[in-house]
This record gives sequence, structure tokens and C-alpha cells, in this order.
Amino acid sequence: MAKPHLSHLADLTPASPERTWLTAPHPTLPIVATCSSDKTVRIYSLTNFKLLSTISDGHKRSVRTCAWKPHLQGESVLATGSFDATVGIWRRWDKYGNETNHTGAAADNDMTEDASDEEEKEWRFAVLLDGHDSEVKSLSWSASGMLLATCSRDKSIWIWEDLDDGDDNFETVAVMQEHDGDVKCVAWHPAEECLASGSYDDTIRVWREDLDDWGQVACIRGHGGTVWFLDWEGVETTPILSSAEQRDQWREQRALSGSRLISCSDDQTVRVWTRQPKEGQQPAMSSSAMTGIPSIIRPTGSDETWEEEAVLPHAHELAVYAVAWSRQTGLAASAGADGRIVIYEERVVASTEAPLRTEWSVLAVVDGAHGIYEINHVVWTKRADRNAEGGADEEVLVSTADDGSVKVWTLQR
Repeated sequence: MAKPHLSHLADLTPASPERTWLTAPHPTLPIVATCSSDKTVRIYSLTNFKLLSTISDGHKRSVRTCAWKPHLQGESVLATGSFDATVGIWRRWDKYGNETNHTGAAADNDMTEDASDEEEKEWRFAVLLDGHDSEVKSLSWSASGMLLATCSRDKSIWIWEDLDDGDDNFETVAVMQEHDGDVKCVAWHPAEECLASGSYDDTIRVWREDLDDWGQVACIRGHGGTVWFLDWEGVETTPILSSAEQRDQWREQRALSGSRLISCSDDQTVRVWTRQPKEGQQPAMSSSAMTGIPSIIRPTGSDETWEEEAVLPHAHELAVYAVAWSRQTGLAASAGADGRIVIYEERVVASTEAPLRTEWSVLAVVDGAHGIYEINHVVWTKRADRNAEGGADEEVLVSTADDGSVKVWTLQR
């Protein structure tokens, strides 16, 4: 039997002439946005891997990060963060009909139109959010889509609320400055209004709102270098289990601790962190996992204890810049300065003891995935091209690199 391996599916073309930083899959449409050092954001199709449109003239310096607002119908809203210290909000009415997923023939007719039909003027630069004193490094929309978190080289994290009043008004609801260094990344919990951040100060910090005031509830130490990126486990994600009984047991023991965090660092490691339940705490996952509606349940008290659950097998020789945790399969992917992409798999260790224990293993490695160039970002998304064989749930991995290229990969098992 052939070993699992990553297979190169396609390049998104044409590539940017300068470094690409990050690629953000749209939450419902078969498109991605890629931000670049050439001050633009490119929108590509995942059905034919071609450029659809280019968003330009909004930022004066490199566009470092971007993210799509969730839970919208008929309209797409994209937030962009730049080294010019500003955040842009872009809007466009979707011309792809009522497409609500990444797959299916309905997307093909529209998405294979000439890029010339995608006029840049369709993207409206709705508002500029100005507040950071230095380069914006990362941004993230909350699960509800009402809050936008941004972070910067100025050591601060800002939380903005979209007032959704039809006039593109955003209100600053919090500015957090507890980090001692450049804040590299922010990531919202998939179901709760809980924010995680990683920094040049080697820490991960967790933030929640308490009585209308946002504050730090945990400072996680363990990495021996800059924390470059973070991702959350999906609320229903499970490791590979051998029985339905194990599945029930796993969900029961995870109900109080909730989604785990995965992080990567300049120290060449990838680590998994878990929150320790509090006495008298009610399950945090139950309502959101069942309904898909973001939970507002918060743990009693303000402080939280987070512990290192695992250090994934050592597979990188230089800084790890990106990590992505598939909320669909539970697989994790990492990439970084060594140009290597690594796929990890988590399995429950065969045992009758409680609680269930898991171990991580390396499933696949691609060396020189973008030639000699560093890889800045990886992300999982649903596959949408006509040759997909795994149905609506098949995933691809998208990698973004210093040479301006963006590559799409499939995992062959």
C-alpha cells in the first residue's frame, strides 16, 4: 500500500510578482483571497485556479493579512491589514448566484468566466480603520461576524465592532496592550467570543469579555521563540478513533475543556494546548456543536489555566511560520522558513483507561514545496474543481510563499 503523500494539484495563476503572505478561503464561495507585498489582494477561483479580480489602490504598503466576514448572503466583505498600519474593509455584491458551498456544477458556469468580466470597480473600499501605530500583522473575524480583531507591530490588539447600520460604521470596543512584543497573530474561537494571540514575546494570550470590558484570561508560556501563528480545533473535530464508544468518551471528556489551540514558533516546534476545566463549569461546546450558533457561555471566573498537551513530532529545521488545523478531518499542517510542508495525524492510543490519550505522527512531508522559497502560510479548504473525487467534503491544502506563488495540494491516502 502506498504511503500517504501530498500531491501538487495546481498553481493559482497568474502569480503575484512579489511575496505573497497569506491566502484566505471564502466561507461559502469557491474562491480565495491572497494578499501580497505588491499592495494588492488577488481573488482566485478554486474551480479553475485562475485569477478573477485584483483589489488595489487601498493600501500604501504591503498587504500582510486578509479575512472574509462570515454569515453573509449575497454580499462578500473582506478585511485587509497592511504594513501601512491601516485596516481596509471591502464590499462586493456576489455575482455567483445563490452558491452556498464550495462544490457543485452550479459554480462552474460563473466561476470560469473570463477574468475580464470581473471588474475591479465591483469591489468597494467601504471604510478605513485607523488606530494602530505600526504594521498590521494579522486580523480575524469572530464566529458571529460582528467583531474584528487586529494586531500589530505596535504590541497592541484592537477589537472593532461592525455596527451593521448600513453606513459602514465600526466602533472600537477594546485595545489590549499586555504583550511585550510585536503581536504576530490573532485567531477567534470557532464558536465562542474568545480570542487567542501570539507574539514576538514568545507567549500565547487568551482574551475574553467580562462585564463589557475585554481582558486577558490566560498567558500561555512554553515556546522558546516567537509564536508566529495559531489555529483552533473545530468544535466537533475528533482524532482517529476505533469505535463509537471511544467517540462518545472523547466528546464527554472534551465537553468541559472545549476547543484546543495549536501553535507554531521560531523554536521550530508545533504544540497543542488545552484549557483545564473549572469546578462547577458547564459544558462549553454543547449548544454550539448542536446548532452551529456561536456560544456565549463563558467559564466562571476570569482566569483560565491552559496546559501543553502535546509537542508534535519534530519535522522542521527552521522557524515554523504557519499551522492549520482542519476542522473537518482533524489533520494538521505546518510550513515555514525551510520550505517544507508537513501533515500530522492524531490518533487515540489503544487503551481502556480514562481519560483517553492521543498521539500525533507525521503523515506526509513535502520538501522544497515552493522550490528554494520560504512558505508563509498554509490553510485547508474544500475542493471545488471538476476533478474532485471525494465529493463535497474533500479538502485541499493551499500554500503561500515568498516567490509570489500560491499552490494547491491534495492528500493522497
